[in-house]
Amino acid sequence: MTHNEFSQQTSLLAPALYQFAMRHTQNPEDADDLVQDTMMKAFKYYTQFETGSNLKAWLFTIMKNTFINNYRRKTKTNALISQNDEVSYQELKYSATQNAGEGTMIMKDIRKALQNIPEYYSTPFIRHFEGYKYHEIAVQLNLPIGTVKTRIHVARKLLKEYLQSYSNYDYKKGLV
Repeated sequence: MTHNEFSQQTSLLAPALYQFAMRHTQNPEDADDLVQDTMMKAFKYYTQFETGSNLKAWLFTIMKNTFINNYRRKTKTNALISQNDEVSYQELKYSATQNAGEGTMIMKDIRKALQNIPEYYSTPFIRHFEGYKYHEIAVQLNLPIGTVKTRIHVARKLLKEYLQSYSNYDYKKGLV
């Protein structure tokens, strides 16, 4: 199937994708974003679509997985960010007295540790940290999924060794 044929067939399915996205998101703007993300992934990986198979099912699977990944990413972010309108004295005291230079130093150390591990370990690790699933990373890097899992595991192990000085670090009090 040529890229143009794929594009034409995919655009014909856009209304059905939008309806499916609305059922998941319950919000027109989020549904538009989900359809757009789905289309971008479909065009990026269209060479992996097997001619003769069900294009609609393939697109819906991409959409479902994208929605789930976005939901998980949003859940992680919301867990880290306080949702309260009121900030307690203790939280305010901590944020007002925290040393920004200390955080900068920690981030420099993390970046340096990532640079010190081989790229074939760091690349899958960074993608996994960004929220990509193992199978997505495997497709992007053209590797077997088992290799991706192993490389992420090894990267974690190496980073843990490089950053061992932070093992006793209390993020509210600094180094203990």
